[in-house]
Amino acid sequence: MPEPVESHDPEGVDYGWVMQTTFVLTIVVGAPVVAVVALLVGVSLPTWAARAEFAIRVGALVWFVMAVGVFLYARSQE
Repeated sequence: MPEPVESHDPEGVDYGWVMQTTFVLTIVVGAPVVAVVALLVGVSLPTWAARAEFAIRVGALVWFVMAVGVFLYARSQE
């Protein structure tokens, strides 16, 4: 009979799950949010560089909000 594979059951928040979920939610939620913010604010984005800079600035805020929200959710589910 083969030896059982060891497993690890961490206590507290599973940070791997938090990082993966934050990544997916930031892409799924962030792309539409950046597009809507660009339309609502009415900024001029004539070049690809301007578009990328705008997406990074708004996307960073979306990422931060998602990361905090996912972490708080994971902590509440302990």
